Amino acid sequence: MPQHTSRFTSRRGLLFGTAAVGAGALLAGCTSNDSSDDEPAANDQPAAAESSGKPVTIGFAGPQADHGWLNAINDNAKNRAKKYSDVTLEITEGSNDTAQQIGQIETLINKKVDVLVVLPADGKALTQVGLKAMRAGIPVVNLDRIFNTPQAYRCWIGGDNYGMGLNAGHYIGEKLKGKSNAKVIELAGLDNLELTKQRTKGFDDALKNYPNVRKVARQAAEFTVESGQAKMAQLLQAQSSFDALWNHDDDQGVGALRAIDQAGRDDFLMVGGAGALSAFQAIKQDNGVLKATVLYPPTMAASAIDLARALGQSKGISGLSEFEIPASLTLYSAVVDKTNVDQYMSTGFK
Repeated sequence: MPQHTSRFTSRRGLLFGTAAVGAGALLAGCTSNDSSDDEPAANDQPAAAESSGKPVTIGFAGPQADHGWLNAINDNAKNRAKKYSDVTLEITEGSNDTAQQIGQIETLINKKVDVLVVLPADGKALTQVGLKAMRAGIPVVNLDRIFNTPQAYRCWIGGDNYGMGLNAGHYIGEKLKGKSNAKVIELAGLDNLELTKQRTKGFDDALKNYPNVRKVARQAAEFTVESGQAKMAQLLQAQSSFDALWNHDDDQGVGALRAIDQAGRDDFLMVGGAGALSAFQAIKQDNGVLKATVLYPPTMAASAIDLARALGQSKGISGLSEFEIPASLTLYSAVVDKTNVDQYMSTGFK
């Protein structure tokens, strides 16, 4: 998942305990504590009992969908907005050019949308335009890549990169608990990204709980199929024997699996990252090395639309006592394996 940056691990957030499925169900019933709105809904639709409220125009600005996860972000936002008869979505053409995205957001500000949902190509570079929107009285839902100051957004919602690595490490550690001198390797993402550092730190911290498990190699790829294949081939050539692999990203994991198949290797277990449909399908088939993936759920974009609607209608969230939505929502990085893959299949991205 290129360039999306999680909150810093010291940032306080509200942790929802069941990944995006739980977050989507809770946020779907955004309400001002009216009894008719209290019933939570399925992940892909608003609460059935919820009636239309004040019309809300939501401006959505994200980066270019040049990666499966980013494309899923856009699709989740658009599909969620369609579920609400009282929501109009003004969506920009995604861009990785900072100046262009700033211009697109300024256009939305000038159109006087009611709420903005922004997944910035670069959180630091777009902080000023977030501040501009807030000062214009337009609340901002900052999605995943965080602005430099909380003054630039009303609510932040995103994934937990440290938790992603932590849960991957614990899953692998538990699977190798009875094996002495177990060896693991790591296929990371782009090393110049903060999110990659957080995922590796979480993974390393988890492995400290398993003295019988040792990480013997790490290679950084680039979140693409091609880089995943090339870097995995190098790891396989250098490591004739190991017990587990953690791959940070399911898109580059497609390439990694190609390299593994070409090498004829099946002597280890593999854990992926993000939640691609292809990974879910492989996990369900259970006839290869891929046994699990750790979520970085793109359904956060659907939840961001729920939050934006609630802000536009001055409502809170069903299931919480507060009259206002929280300032920060951190989604949980659930581990998906063959025991629960059916539950998450509908959220898998292509």
